[in-house]
Amino acid sequence: MSAPSLDEVRAGGQPPGLKDRRNEEHWAGRLYMRNVSPYFTWMFVRIGFSPNQLTYMMIACGMLGGVAVAVTGHGTTGLVWAIVGALLIQAYLLLDCSDGEVARFRKRTSITGVYLDRIGHYMSEVTLLIGLGVRAQGAWENGGYVELGLLAALGAALIKAETDNVVVARAKSGLPADPETGDRALRPESTGLALAREAVSMLKLHRIIGAVELSLLIVAASVVDQVTGGLTATRVLTAAVAIVAVLQTGLHFVSVVASRRLK
Repeated sequence: MSAPSLDEVRAGGQPPGLKDRRNEEHWAGRLYMRNVSPYFTWMFVRIGFSPNQLTYMMIACGMLGGVAVAVTGHGTTGLVWAIVGALLIQAYLLLDCSDGEVARFRKRTSITGVYLDRIGHYMSEVTLLIGLGVRAQGAWENGGYVELGLLAALGAALIKAETDNVVVARAKSGLPADPETGDRALRPESTGLALAREAVSMLKLHRIIGAVELSLLIVAASVVDQVTGGLTATRVLTAAVAIVAVLQTGLHFVSVVASRRLK
């Protein structure tokens, strides 16, 4: 059988509507990565990588990104490692696109693949947030900032668990994964809560605990620290991330319980 062309891989890996998936497609994927990923997906198909192998690579890149940002160093070393971390997170995003594209092109989507993908996001975001805490502290030691990173990591994991356990609760109750009312089920039944949810969503503060956004913010904070000396900008970012993670954990829980997703 002849090797597939780039157009064939793109058509099979990116069906119509892929970029429009609510709560599934990252803004960076829609903005640029889905334009880049078919070239790599085509290469991965030709090499013979399986979807799950690419997902394991995604997890490795995400966790290594967290390890990289934990390196503070002296002079420009800290900034260099922040950039390395951001590049690894971009590779993580690329592989997150390509593993699904390979699976769809080869018609090898699986429950295992979905599970690995979800676990990969947990592990990568948690590692990055812990790495930020270590970076802000300057070492893996007590002092407050490592603890803030751990608190933010716990919040990020709980937010994802709150979302994923909606599907678990529905499955255990014999209901389909998605409510029949579709996106309307996401809205709290209380008008006041629905308006509050929309207002909070418009602020987009939850994005700063996402791997892609946070890695870029870490680079920006590192640039400021490089110019001013010290770790003030990184420490402010760490505190902000911890506050947002804690608030978002509570607000997201209320949003889920008050919505129609559990009915």
